[in-house]
Amino acid sequence: MADFDLNLVRVFVLLYETRSVTGTATSLHVSQPTVSYGLGKLRRRFDDVLFHRSRHGLVPTALADRLYEPLQRSLAGIEQAVDPASSFEPGTARARFTIGLSDLGEASLLPLLVGPLRARAPGVSLAVRPLDLADSPRQLERGEIDAFVATPLVSAPQISRLALFADGYLAMVAGNHPRVHGPAISKAQLRAEGHVLVDGPSGHIGPKLALATLDLLDRVVLEVAKFSVVPYLIQQSELVAIVPELAGRAYAASHPVRLLELPIALEPLEIALYARPERSRSPAERWLVEFLHEKLSAPPGSQPGRP
Repeated sequence: MADFDLNLVRVFVLLYETRSVTGTATSLHVSQPTVSYGLGKLRRRFDDVLFHRSRHGLVPTALADRLYEPLQRSLAGIEQAVDPASSFEPGTARARFTIGLSDLGEASLLPLLVGPLRARAPGVSLAVRPLDLADSPRQLERGEIDAFVATPLVSAPQISRLALFADGYLAMVAGNHPRVHGPAISKAQLRAEGHVLVDGPSGHIGPKLALATLDLLDRVVLEVAKFSVVPYLIQQSELVAIVPELAGRAYAASHPVRLLELPIALEPLEIALYARPERSRSPAERWLVEFLHEKLSAPPGSQPGRP
């Protein structure tokens, strides 16, 4: 093993974690042919293909699964020994992170990040990509995004889940709705009104489940893909929408709409942050995940049942 290049260990570990030649090349700041060349050397060294190509990315062989833990652990130890002071200094760093958020997240969570980010890390910027639950885990593995926030439980190889907060549901009506008054809405009132339902690609199935629980799916007169359009529809109509509480409060602060308690208790939403496993994060990624977790855990106004 005297001629075994440590860079090959880095290539292997990143290929295993990202399941992507492109993602590995991006992380190492090298070209894709360079990564492919390194993979070829690894295959010859271990006399095994190590990774099979599939429609959803690279799939490790049984030997690659056995090699990952000891090689990743050894690489981490070597890098720490060589550069123990390696860290990310948010006050002076210049960096750009990309996170995946739904339109709900953009409206209710981004405002919680902007001020603290400018104060703590003035040289750091954020880019937001639309949340696509079908592809976000692979975007994370490929290094195209650094983290994403989602409601549905996402289970994928080499992805870590950090719980943030639980969010309840409220009904939203126009501020001047002619028939619905007071702090709550009854089942009879819900049955008497038409409803707006959001059922889109973000995977946020809560409102549809809520309407099904209340036996109101037959009262849906308008179905849309994004929550961001809901306050505009509600404020100019007599329709009702069931919305997550945190986002509803954000919309109510800037639109002439009212939030009302529902007549039944619905199971709260579990909002979570997804990132690469802690042992695989760079110092910059570790700082980002800690910052997001700190600022988005139990945000103000997210307690269910507080219109």
